[in-house]
Amino acid sequence: MTTFRQELKSRFAALGIIVVLVLGVLLLRLWTMQVLQGKTFSAQAEDNHIRELSIPAPRGRILDRRGRVIVDNRAVLAVTVDPSDETIREIIARTQPKAEEPMTPAQVQAKLGAFSKIVGVPVDEILHRVRVSKLEALRPRVVALDVPMSVVSYLAEHESRFPYASVDVVAVRDYPLGALAAHVIGYTGEISESQLADPKMSGYQLGDIVGKAGAEAEFEAVLQGDKGYRRIQVDALGRPKGVLEQRDPIPGRDIRLSIDIDVQRETEKALAQALQDAHRQHFGKARAGAAVAVDVTTGEVVAMASAPTFDPSQFVGGISAKDWKRLNDKSSEYPLNNRAIMAAYPPASTFKVVTGLAGLQSGLINQGFSWDCRGVWTEMGKEWKKYCWLRSGHGSLGFTGAISNSCDSYFYEVGYKLYKAPGEKLQAFARSIGLGKKSGIDLPGEVQGRVPDKAWKKQFNADYPEWQTWLPGDTVNMAIGQGDMLVSPLQLVNVYAAVANGGKVLQPHVLLQVVGAKGQAAKKAETTVIARPRISQDNLSLMHTALERVTEDGTGRAAFRNFDLRVAGKTGTAQVAGKDDFAWFAGYAPADQPKYAVVVVVEQGGHGGSVAGPAGRSIFASLFGLKTEHVQATDASR
Repeated sequence: MTTFRQELKSRFAALGIIVVLVLGVLLLRLWTMQVLQGKTFSAQAEDNHIRELSIPAPRGRILDRRGRVIVDNRAVLAVTVDPSDETIREIIARTQPKAEEPMTPAQVQAKLGAFSKIVGVPVDEILHRVRVSKLEALRPRVVALDVPMSVVSYLAEHESRFPYASVDVVAVRDYPLGALAAHVIGYTGEISESQLADPKMSGYQLGDIVGKAGAEAEFEAVLQGDKGYRRIQVDALGRPKGVLEQRDPIPGRDIRLSIDIDVQRETEKALAQALQDAHRQHFGKARAGAAVAVDVTTGEVVAMASAPTFDPSQFVGGISAKDWKRLNDKSSEYPLNNRAIMAAYPPASTFKVVTGLAGLQSGLINQGFSWDCRGVWTEMGKEWKKYCWLRSGHGSLGFTGAISNSCDSYFYEVGYKLYKAPGEKLQAFARSIGLGKKSGIDLPGEVQGRVPDKAWKKQFNADYPEWQTWLPGDTVNMAIGQGDMLVSPLQLVNVYAAVANGGKVLQPHVLLQVVGAKGQAAKKAETTVIARPRISQDNLSLMHTALERVTEDGTGRAAFRNFDLRVAGKTGTAQVAGKDDFAWFAGYAPADQPKYAVVVVVEQGGHGGSVAGPAGRSIFASLFGLKTEHVQATDASR
């Protein structure tokens, strides 16, 4: 019979075995943690009491071709909020969607209302800025920029009332020239999540300021610079105790653009004046347009203007929802769009340069080819008659007269000849001179335009078989720059630059050089030939003569009368369904030794000769240092 003492003895033995096993497991676990994983846990412990904060680098400056500052940085006073502060942590925790003890709006207002009134930022906006979870945990959140000294003094005097608030000095973009060249330089803003997903943006974090448009976006990698860092020791609650180590940021590098701010200023003034001229000539819907000036020997963009424009300083510190909506509203004509590269229009009679050269190069016409313009063209049949812009007719015209007087009937006939010839010769030549594809300019958002042909029309009308056939009228309309033909102002100025420089299509660019740390050129832009269309020198010479006649005694004579510069150019008046006519001018100068090409387009501006032509004259005057005077060309020249 087992005694009670014996039962206890067996039970103690079992308990002893269990204790030994548990202690063995614990010892094994301790040995694993200390020996096998010691370094890992040591690093984690280090991370638990040390935080590393990034320090943004000042962005590089943007200079014009002469080194004059277009975009700079300036130091401003910014009010920041510490997200690790107990009051802020409580507000963030209790305003989460699934908070256990949610804070009412009235309670939030009681805690932040006074601070909101002082800094002039709504409570909701303050909360939005401080609760961004993807920012570094201890990174101060900027809630107000460029605050006045009165706010700084008040916060300093009432530090105990607002322990979560600090005033720091931060660098922001500064625009000493105001909105000048806004579409070229672009603007900056906080990086978006879609930008973060771009492999090119690796190393960035939410809250970083990056280029959003224009040169700011295109040259982001150069302008951004390298961040610094600050290593901070924190307590068990994550509150900062002191700075352990700091490395200062390296500022971004400056860039020098090909833009000349003097010419840019006159170009923007000329475009604004063209809109006023359109209104004076009873084209009251004219509210938008673009102008470009390029060096025909290098492809450098000397001026680029788009109307309406915007003020990039609106984006400093974050643009308001109201202003953002206005800038993206149809009623404001989308001021953020750079129409010089982002918009495509029917080129109208400015395209006759392409049609004429295509006809000459294909051998379908020559210098002696003439046509009797009676105001109406009926070669496709009387039921398909088409009218010249001059309904009374121009009479018998040769090639030079047809260009200078912009005779539609002449080019209807050239277009018809091109249609009947095999191989879509007009389309092929248009593409060879750079149309229907992007030029490759170093600015974001460029459109490719359109050179319509049989394949395009079939695909475009895939759901309408009865409209898929390419007809003679399609080529005839295209021959005068109408129909489905579309070009951007930049593409068109590239065409005229190619005619001016002897037949080379150059890649346009706005970057001249990247400036090194010591002011030297770290990288220089090169002249790049992107196409060499087949154009004989005889045909180019004939076109030069014809284009110079335009400004001497043709459709551009009123705009260029008594001008101290020989200009070769072409006016155009584009018909757009449901809108007033669009006014065009394209040309280059000096006519005998071309240096610059200029294009102006005014949406719903009326006639090219009386609206766009005078603007082109003013731009040429600024390019060559001549007196700029506004000429009112009130005739109805095309």
